[in-house]
Amino acid sequence: MGKRVVSIAKSQKRETALSHLNKELGGEFACYVLITCTQPDAQGKMEVSLDFEGDETLASFLVENAAQVFEDRDVSRKTK
Repeated sequence: MGKRVVSIAKSQKRETALSHLNKELGGEFACYVLITCTQPDAQGKMEVSLDFEGDETLASFLVENAAQVFEDRDVSRKTK
């Protein structure tokens, strides 16, 4: 399955952005997970949000497997 990129203008409110994303993705996918964060403030803190559409168990599975992909990439970089 190929990647699909949906652009969301920064000025849109989160709810509007999520509505736009749902409209763009349509019924093509059983589930999706969207993780976003703000730019860090002066203290280095940022706001992180996680939204998903579809079955919660499937969304959890997607996040766990995505984390494994990043861990595997980190390990392969360290062994090179």
